[in-house]
Amino acid sequence: MAPGIVEGLVWDMATRPTRPSRTAGSDGPAGSAAPAAPTAPAGSPERVNHPPVALRVAAGAQLIEAIGLLVAGVFAAVWTADGRSYQLASGIVLTLIAFGTAAGLAAIAAGLAKARPWSRTPAALTQLFVVIAGFTLLQGRRPEWGVPALVLAVVCLAGLLTPASLRALNRPPRQ
Repeated sequence: MAPGIVEGLVWDMATRPTRPSRTAGSDGPAGSAAPAAPTAPAGSPERVNHPPVALRVAAGAQLIEAIGLLVAGVFAAVWTADGRSYQLASGIVLTLIAFGTAAGLAAIAAGLAKARPWSRTPAALTQLFVVIAGFTLLQGRRPEWGVPALVLAVVCLAGLLTPASLRALNRPPRQ
C-alpha cells in the first residue's frame, strides 16, 4: 500500500465517531436506532493530516522571525564580547533573552507546521510584538530590520487568519 493510503486509513480509524448505545425507550423501540452519520472518506479535506498551505506559510514566516532574532542575538553577543554593550551584565542578559526567545519562536513555528491548536494564540501574540518592534525599528532609523519585520508579521497573520488555517487549528469538540 502507498504511504498516503495507510495514513488515511489510520486517520479514518482514529477519528471515526463511536455510535452511542441505545436502550429501549430512549428514542423508540429497541433496535430502531438511526444509523450513524456517514464519515468523510479518508482523502476528503476534513480528514487531511497535513496543514493547509496558508498555515505552512505562517509557520515559515514565524521561523524566519526566529532566525532573525537568533541573528540579532549573535550581534548582541559579539557587541557584548567586544565591550560595546552599555554594561556587561545587561549585554549578557539581552543576549540570553534573544536566544531563548528565538528558541520559543521556533517551537511555535513547529507547532504551526503541525497544526497544533496551542500554537495559534502564541503565534498571534508574537505578531503583535513583532509589529511593535518593527515600528520601533523604523522610528530608530533601522528600516533594514523594521520593514522585513512588518512584512513577516503581516504574512504570518494573514496565514493564521485564513478560514482553512482557522479550521485546522480549532480543537475538535468534546464528545
